[in-house]
Amino acid sequence: MGGQPCLRGLRIPVATVVGMVADGMTYEEILGAYPDLELTDIQEALRFAAEAVRERELPLVNIA
Repeated sequence: MGGQPCLRGLRIPVATVVGMVADGMTYEEILGAYPDLELTDIQEALRFAAEAVRERELPLVNIA
C-alpha cells in the first residue's frame, strides 16, 4: 500500500477508515463496506490518527 499504515495487514489504509468517520459514516456503515473489519479496527484507526497528530505541530486552520 505504498508505505501507508494499514489495519491488521488487511490492506485497508487507516486514512480510508478515518476519512469515512470524518464523512459521517456510522461504524455499522463502515463495517458493511469492509466486512473484514471489526469494530476494534475502527477504534484503533482513530487512536493511530490521534497519536500521529499529537506527535506533530500543525498550523491551526480557521474553518467557518
